[in-house]
Amino acid sequence: MIDKIDDLNWHILTLLQQNSRQSLVEIGKKVGLTSPAVAERIKKMEDTGILEGFKAKVSYSKAGYQLKAIITLRAFMGKLKPFLEMVPKLSEVVNCYRITGDENIIMEVVLKDQKHLEQFIDQLIRYGETRTHIILSDVISQAPIKRRRD
Repeated sequence: MIDKIDDLNWHILTLLQQNSRQSLVEIGKKVGLTSPAVAERIKKMEDTGILEGFKAKVSYSKAGYQLKAIITLRAFMGKLKPFLEMVPKLSEVVNCYRITGDENIIMEVVLKDQKHLEQFIDQLIRYGETRTHIILSDVISQAPIKRRRD
């Protein structure tokens, strides 16, 4: 495992977070390396788990969803484990985290409309108490991970 990510790798990571479809040649020009050297560094970062993958960012509204919401769940006694086994099957859930505090779970979901939201919550209430927050707009979304300065 790499304890410290050197300056070149941070530069590559920053460029990939800005646009992961940049060619290795483009990245190489920006960081002062050949494309094979960039490819090798990227491969090493993938192998060590620093880079976890590449994904497309899809507009939920243009994909047919009118609502985006944050839903928290405070699981009933004995219902957390069954919920954790069931939640991967819910296609509406784009992110789900187990958290500390009064609630056990926080989820980011996309939904077609208010009726869909109601049906979705009806599925959840057998597992616990829910609290729903409709997202009005993104203030910060998928911000890049920046280098720590210790």
